[in-house]
Amino acid sequence: MSQLEETQESLSRMQAFDAKTLAREDELGRNFDFSAIVAPASKLIRLYNQLGLSTLDDFPDAILGQIKVQADADFNRFQQALDFDPTTVQNQNPTQPRDNLIQQVISAYDPAFQKLFPFISYGTSKSVDFQRMENEARAMLQNVKDEATEITGHLTTHQEQAQEVLADVRKVAAEQGVSQQAIYFKDESESHDEAAEYWKVKTIQAAIALGIYAFCTLFIHKISWLKPEDNLQAFQLITSKVLIFGVIAYLLFLAAKNFLSHKHNAIVNKHRQNALMTYKALTDAASTAEAKDIVLNHAASCIFTPQDTGYIKNESSQGQSNPVRSVIELMPKTSMKLDG
Repeated sequence: MSQLEETQESLSRMQAFDAKTLAREDELGRNFDFSAIVAPASKLIRLYNQLGLSTLDDFPDAILGQIKVQADADFNRFQQALDFDPTTVQNQNPTQPRDNLIQQVISAYDPAFQKLFPFISYGTSKSVDFQRMENEARAMLQNVKDEATEITGHLTTHQEQAQEVLADVRKVAAEQGVSQQAIYFKDESESHDEAAEYWKVKTIQAAIALGIYAFCTLFIHKISWLKPEDNLQAFQLITSKVLIFGVIAYLLFLAAKNFLSHKHNAIVNKHRQNALMTYKALTDAASTAEAKDIVLNHAASCIFTPQDTGYIKNESSQGQSNPVRSVIELMPKTSMKLDG
């Protein structure tokens, strides 16, 4: 075995030694244990651990021999403490040999430090390459700067995107603020549509009932127990037939009128819903405030004035007069702003 290998073995043996095993309190009792050398032994072992095994490759055999001798000497002291047996001591008090071993371990640190300090310093200077550390620090600093620049660029891009998204959200919120109100007219339109379908069915049923009754009246006088025998009975039969026909016809008229009324209201509310849904797009397309006022006025007219649906008579004049009047009302305002 070479000198290097022997030194590495001696050094690693010291570095791996567990100082707590020196106490031996259970074996020797409190009077003869070595608990007093646990702390000094731990300190000595830490000193050996500061000398790296890889550093031994650079030392000549003479220095390796010095390190080996020192490590073996200190380990021998530990071994003596481990092998100490007070029963084998002859012709003297076992306390004296125990105290001598404790003192040897305690005083072993100073000479070991004097011997190993130059080699530990060399190993430390070898393991710490200051130039390499500086280069690595500079490289790390540059890397941090590059990453910071990249992150700043990303943040700027994301900020621009966030501003665009915020603008879109505000735009959508503004549109929703107006168009959201259209849901009321939508619900009302659907409600009238359902009612119109109901009265449509009733109108059809009343019309069928009226047709069946009219057909039956053609042959009712031929029934034996209803056949009139004189003019008075004939008058009574004619009168009853007319009254029943009038009642059924009136029910048909009411059902049809309700159907037309609900259909009218459904279409009017649909017009109002469409006016609110398209209001924002129309105002955005307007280039001037006066044009936006005109659009607003027309939208309000569509919402708050009756619309021509074709189901009710005499509504054309009501639905067409307001828009013309609204434009005329806005003309003075527009001309005043142009003159200013």
